[in-house]
Amino acid sequence: MIETLDFAPFLLSFKLAGVTTLILFIVSLPLAWYLSQTNSKSKPFLEAVTALPLVLPPSVLGFYILVVLSPNSSVGSFLENIFGIKLVFSFAGLVVASCFYSLPFMVQPLQSGFESLNKHMLEASYLAGKNKFQTILRVALPNIKPSLITALIITFAHTVGEFGVVLMVGGSIPNETKVASVAIYEMVEVMEYGKAHIYSAIMVGISFMVLLSVYLFNHKQKTKIGLA
Repeated sequence: MIETLDFAPFLLSFKLAGVTTLILFIVSLPLAWYLSQTNSKSKPFLEAVTALPLVLPPSVLGFYILVVLSPNSSVGSFLENIFGIKLVFSFAGLVVASCFYSLPFMVQPLQSGFESLNKHMLEASYLAGKNKFQTILRVALPNIKPSLITALIITFAHTVGEFGVVLMVGGSIPNETKVASVAIYEMVEVMEYGKAHIYSAIMVGISFMVLLSVYLFNHKQKTKIGLA
């Protein structure tokens, strides 16, 4: 049975998760910092928009992303005609969709970590001549390791497990958009329950190990702080 399984969907899922996590870290870092430091009246609005994928049905989010990226839309038409970029039913489109869908899983842990920082530590950094960018990289991030690790790992794991959004935007093209969750769905459709069991068990194992690693790391960090 193992020899007949195609593990390409898992490799594609890991590739998608890795690219998405990297992009979201770069994008979410300044956003999370701003949300943690600002008292602007627009903060609740930005937080609500950022957290929207948590409550929005994946099919709804996937539908609107599909509409926006479609060659029939102004955005999709512009990208395809000017840059030759086709986002619908492509790996690049999956990355865009995944970035929207996994955004809160990166932003919220980082924002929470930044908000927990001692304000005097940040003020001391500014007084020492460091700008905001240097303060974030050299002072803030090293002091929020649990939040940082949680954001990276949970974002990666969440992207690996995506289904509704990636199916709407990417469909099921082998070695291009057919990720593990889509492969399992197709196996169930054709009643290949044996393969579906193996794929699903692998996903369960990955999810459990990811969560376990996060909780173990955070537990160790709390223990170190308690002993300090």
